[in-house]
Amino acid sequence: MSNVWQGDGRRVHLQEVGTRDGLQVEERFVPTEDKIALVNLLSTAGLAKIEVTSFVSPKAIPQLRDAEIVLREIQRRPGTVYTALVPNVRGAERALESKADELNLVMSASETHNLSNLRMSREQSFAGLSAVAKLARAAGVPINVSLSCSFGCPMEGDVAEGTVLDWCARMVDELGTHGITLCDTTGMAYPTQVAALVTAFRARWPQLELTLHFHNTRGMGLANVMAGLDAGAVRFDASFGGIGGCPYAPGATGNVCTEDIAHALALMGYDTGVDLPLLLQASRRLPALIGHDIPSQIVKAGRRLDLHPVPADVDEARRRTAPG
Repeated sequence: MSNVWQGDGRRVHLQEVGTRDGLQVEERFVPTEDKIALVNLLSTAGLAKIEVTSFVSPKAIPQLRDAEIVLREIQRRPGTVYTALVPNVRGAERALESKADELNLVMSASETHNLSNLRMSREQSFAGLSAVAKLARAAGVPINVSLSCSFGCPMEGDVAEGTVLDWCARMVDELGTHGITLCDTTGMAYPTQVAALVTAFRARWPQLELTLHFHNTRGMGLANVMAGLDAGAVRFDASFGGIGGCPYAPGATGNVCTEDIAHALALMGYDTGVDLPLLLQASRRLPALIGHDIPSQIVKAGRRLDLHPVPADVDEARRRTAPG
């Protein structure tokens, strides 16, 4: 039996992206002080990494127009990495000025999605990433590159494994990235595909920090996490409450839910370092802040052993059915 089904105490790093990937698509602007409070609570809950915000143009994503204030004013917990998404050199400069621990760069494995999302070809995007990587190296700040549509593109269909790995190779060789995130941008991944790509990636770059980023668009998010674990991945992006989704990817819905994954992995014997009750406190704040319900199953149903009161008439039923 493989480790993924029996648990083995392995450390699994859950990396929170809800305050960026989740809040960026909400119609309602979450007040700055509430964003800071959410990040602080997520830090206390023990998330390994938090993607706090994005340094894109405030005109493009007004929901994150307070990026500098949020990143500067959060309380930083030792052991948690505070990263920020940056689209270009100007965004990188703003993130570095705000003391980001890491810069997360993004491009797509799909040419069509890259043109739709970033209005650039993949080669143009890569040239921009190179300029950001040079700036980050000079500042002594590591970079991670998130490769969108690694498991399929909603406009092109399947993206060849070789295409994904070729772009990863360029990121390692030319950018000097310390980590790569393989992103399932629209929830097109399926478990055997995940296992194959992770196995191929780990065979080529066993020491590189690999993160998997799944969406639950077709209900396979948790199954894909399990498949990734079984193939050797130990880092997963997730979003508290299950909020999120790419605004430039047709059909995209929320990310895999942080508390749903933390709950499942804890039951299976994995060490996530996450305080689930504190994480749930953060998720339960979301509906009032964003103005609608959230997908989280654990918020709705409770943890497996969150038991319910015994109905008042059960004792009477027990007496009636007792022998003799």
